[in-house]
Amino acid sequence: MHLDKRWWLVIAVVGLVALFQIFDVSRFLSLAAIKSSQADLETWRRAQPVFAGLMFFSGYIAVVALSVPGATWMTLAAGAVFGLGWGVLIVSFASTIGATLVFLASRWLLGGWVQARFGDRLVAMNAGIARDGGFYLFTLRLVPVVPFFVINLAMGLTTIRTRTFYWVSQLGMLAGTLVYVNAGTQLARIDSLSGIVSPTVLGSLVLLGILPLAARKVLDGVQARRIYARWQRPKSFERNLVVIGGGSAGLVTAYIAAALKAEVTLVERHQMGGDCLNTGCVPSKALIRSAKFLSHVQRSKEFGIRSAHAEFDFAEVMERVERVIKTVEPHDSVQRYTSLGVDVVQGAARLVSPWEVEITRHDGHVQRLTTRSIVIAAGARPSVPPIPGIERVDVFTSDNVWSLRQRPDRLVVLGGGPIGSELTQAFARLGCRVTQVEMAPRILLREDPDVSQLVTARFRGEGIDVRVGHTAKRVEVNGGEKLLVADHEGQEVRIPFDVLLVAVGRTPNLTGYGLQELEVVTGRTLEVNGYLQTNFPNIYAAGDVAGPYQFTHTAAHQAWYAAVNALLDPFKKFRADYRVIPWATFVEPEVARVGLNETEAKERNVPHEVTVYGLSDLDRAIADEEAHGFVKVLTLPGKDRILGVTIVGEHAGDLLAEFVLAMKYGIGLNKILGTIHTYPTLAEANKYVAGNWKRTHTPQGLLAWGERFHAWRRG
Repeated sequence: MHLDKRWWLVIAVVGLVALFQIFDVSRFLSLAAIKSSQADLETWRRAQPVFAGLMFFSGYIAVVALSVPGATWMTLAAGAVFGLGWGVLIVSFASTIGATLVFLASRWLLGGWVQARFGDRLVAMNAGIARDGGFYLFTLRLVPVVPFFVINLAMGLTTIRTRTFYWVSQLGMLAGTLVYVNAGTQLARIDSLSGIVSPTVLGSLVLLGILPLAARKVLDGVQARRIYARWQRPKSFERNLVVIGGGSAGLVTAYIAAALKAEVTLVERHQMGGDCLNTGCVPSKALIRSAKFLSHVQRSKEFGIRSAHAEFDFAEVMERVERVIKTVEPHDSVQRYTSLGVDVVQGAARLVSPWEVEITRHDGHVQRLTTRSIVIAAGARPSVPPIPGIERVDVFTSDNVWSLRQRPDRLVVLGGGPIGSELTQAFARLGCRVTQVEMAPRILLREDPDVSQLVTARFRGEGIDVRVGHTAKRVEVNGGEKLLVADHEGQEVRIPFDVLLVAVGRTPNLTGYGLQELEVVTGRTLEVNGYLQTNFPNIYAAGDVAGPYQFTHTAAHQAWYAAVNALLDPFKKFRADYRVIPWATFVEPEVARVGLNETEAKERNVPHEVTVYGLSDLDRAIADEEAHGFVKVLTLPGKDRILGVTIVGEHAGDLLAEFVLAMKYGIGLNKILGTIHTYPTLAEANKYVAGNWKRTHTPQGLLAWGERFHAWRRG
């Protein structure tokens, strides 16, 4: 039988520890033994100083690396035999090398497994280690009450760099080494450890260990004072919180602040509800619903209907979209939030200091408010690439496409992401001849290739001209004919259109409200820490303007952290949790995902197993004529713990919720399999994929014994 290299290491270490115990080596590493042998050891050292030093050095490394008792007494012996200078030199390097060997062994044996098994739960800890790991380790090294072998093993399971572990350990253990080696030079006077490590010495080492962390806090305070130095902090504040932006993140932030009885002002310069209500989620889903109805009419024969026909007017469909917006609008209205206790101001906000916001209302009135904290929730806008000639045509985006009332005959959709794909299919079902242009080798690039293939096949089956690998080069207008010129494998391709819809991503709104003047640090988004603070600790950001996800539900999720942290800091802060973030693309077949997919797992070298259940086997999907797609679950090898789920099929976004809950609270596939799911429903697919996983992990040996048992009972 072939053993993994890790097992050989375990066997070797266990064997050495066993030999240590069998030969009772510990009897040579006691205070009494060292004191009785001091004269012989000194004679040996004088006779062969180099050899004695090397042997002692090697023995010390072995004792530390095996984590067996004796290092303390060997440190005393170093002082007694080699003196303070050489003793400190030998022990300092030997102890650090031994500790690093334990660290490396722990990382090699279990580090990868721990990160793979609990990686999503260790995000905050890993971030803390990356930021302050050296400080934490230094503190632990200076506190002798914490067993060093525990520190060595535990740090090996983190993401701290080996080089950092080594030099911090060497530096951190130096103070204690000096204390013990110096005590060893007076070995004859020592009767116990209490004479060495007195409460005063212990207290001094603890204070010394805390010093780096305290210094870090002081440094943060100094930096904060420096960044605030240009402004005079008000003696009192008119508001606890001012929120800039009335989209999902801003609304939830203001709601929470009002619920906590804080004085909060919400400023929105355009439309309450932001993009989601007015130009994004709500209108797009309303359009998709109308388009889906038309697709079912076209598929009437699949449902046993000989023929069906639907007459519609494009303008009336778009007016329905507007009607849906108006119906949902009261949920996000000024009146509702005012009734909740939020001071809602419609106008343009501008930061004039870290504690002051100037608001220019729509009627021209200017108001300046002082506030303890500010949350920026300014959202994002559709990106329009600087394609030569694009200014010669009217460009539509997800912001203004809802103003269309005349159906375009030829529509080019530039972009193969979620927004571009949703609008591509919807407009095609409304009778437009749609060409979707994507520069990447496939649409929905963030999903697995099999997902992209299913959606692409459906698009093409519905008459959509999907052009992948096409890079837009310029827009031409020749004699009234509009053309998008794209590069495809080195050849120019001309694509005629009547309307150009650009859906290539969204750009956070970072200008126009004082960020640059205040010197708030920005990159592609506002730069925030784990608590959603900008470089000004009292200015927070949430939603699209902060990233890293541009989803309405993530914006609302971040808003809780921004609101609570802004109101409770410095007494309490919560680090934003991004461990389980779901999303869905509302094309048909619908695509929904949470956690890792196969592509990401391979790119990150995350050990995983893949279990798939095809919806073509599901009774309800067959009955609904929607027997296409699949549920794909990634789990840890040999375990039922879920790493990620991708669902493609009817109502995938709804089906995903069970897995989101499971991942959030550590529920594995075994418990999903043991949960009753109503028959016949699409949700049974979740149970069946768990059953597929279970079948591949059936204990064959136990079943073989079961077969013999039943045979025995039959006689």
